[in-house]
Parts: sequence; C-alpha cells; structure tokens
Amino acid sequence: MSSSLAAAAAGFGTGLSLIVAIGAQNAFVLRQGIRRDAVLVVVGICALSDAVLISLGVGGVGAIVVAWPGAVRAVGLIGGAFLLCYGALAARRVLRPGTGGLRTEGETAGSRRRAVLTCLAMTWLNPHVYLDTVFLLGSLAAHRGDLRWTFGLGAALASLCWFTALGFGARLLGRYLAGPAAWRVMDGLVALTMIGLGLMLVAGS
Repeated sequence: MSSSLAAAAAGFGTGLSLIVAIGAQNAFVLRQGIRRDAVLVVVGICALSDAVLISLGVGGVGAIVVAWPGAVRAVGLIGGAFLLCYGALAARRVLRPGTGGLRTEGETAGSRRRAVLTCLAMTWLNPHVYLDTVFLLGSLAAHRGDLRWTFGLGAALASLCWFTALGFGARLLGRYLAGPAAWRVMDGLVALTMIGLGLMLVAGS
C-alpha cells in the first residue's frame, strides 16, 4: 500500500509541476472561469484529454520497455535530458520574468461551441502537451514498473484538481495569478522539481 501511495503521490506531484506552467491553455481556462462561461465543459475537456494522453504515454512507453528492456536506459537518458531542459527554461523565467502575468482579457467566448472548439485546439494541437503527457510522464512512469499505472493515475488526478481549481476558483485566483510574482514562484517550484527528476532519471539510467 505504501508503495502504491508513493507512486501515486509522485505522479501527482510530477503531473502538477508540468501542468501549472504558464501557457495559453491555462490562460483560457482562467478567462472562462472569470467570465463563468462554459466552465464545466472546458474543465472536463482539459482533464479528460490529459487523462487520455497520460494513458497513451504510460501504456505506450510501458509496452516498449516490456518489448525491449534496453529502452529503459534510452528513455531514461532522453527523458532526463528533456526534464533538465524544461527545468532550465523555468529557472530562466524566474531570473528573467516577463513584463506581465497571466493575461485574462480578450474577446468574449461568444458561445459554448466556440469555447469547446478553442479548448480542443489549445489542448490537442499543442505539441508541448504531447511532450509533457505522453513522453515525459510516460518515461517517468516506465521506471515505476508494475506501479506505472498508479503513477499515471496520480498525474491524471493532478490535472483534474488543477483545472477544477483554475476554472471554478478563477474569481478568487484571478487577482493573484494575474501578476508576474505568483508565476515566478510557480516557475521556481517547477524548475526545482523538473531538474531534480531529470537528474534522478539520468543517474538511474
């Protein structure tokens, strides 16, 4: 039980570190939440899409590892390198922040259909989503062996919690997340987590 909880907690923490990075998808969810426009649908699309992609990563990478044990080392080295680069970029944002925080202004959503289409495009047409959910989380999950699906479940739960908090807590969170200081703190945490995980992957490969 303790091993399962540890794997789920690791997946939750890793997934959260990847998801909270500032980006167009988070800005869109926050904006919809502030306007109270199709929030449930948007949150559901984001969380469900992440769950599907995480499952593909955990299952796909896991299958490769089973078929070719040498893939563990290759995936570990490549995944570790990506994580180190990811952490370095987050650290750079802390040291050299932009002039603004998370922008929530913009054109009105117009309709539920437009909100759905925009959300789908931001999720499935974003190459970084595949890198984060399919490759990075998949490679980290592969190192958990039989507990890789527990790790993936934790990551999917992190996605659900984050988007729910961002969408339905937008009225409260908006005033804090609109400024650059909050995102510098988040980026700092992301940088520490990603660099630590990257070093662990490279060292263990």
